Amino acid sequence: MTQEELIQKVETALDEIRPFLQSDGGNIALLGIEGGTIVKVQLEGACVSCSVNQMTLKSGVEMTIKKHAPQIEKVINIEA
Repeated sequence: MTQEELIQKVETALDEIRPFLQSDGGNIALLGIEGGTIVKVQLEGACVSCSVNQMTLKSGVEMTIKKHAPQIEKVINIEA
């Protein structure tokens, strides 16, 4: 799989979870993919100060991304 295809799969996964984040006043942006296995994202809006954002990142975002791109090992949030 090319880097472009991987980015597209990750974006598809983020599009799947984005409505849930937006319903709570948040959002998520893809910053990049490192080494083909680590996805860097930035939580935005209400997600930044949310007390359960790490749970959302692991249980929601990471799980959804891995469903679309199983080679991803980890998703990390880069704070602004």
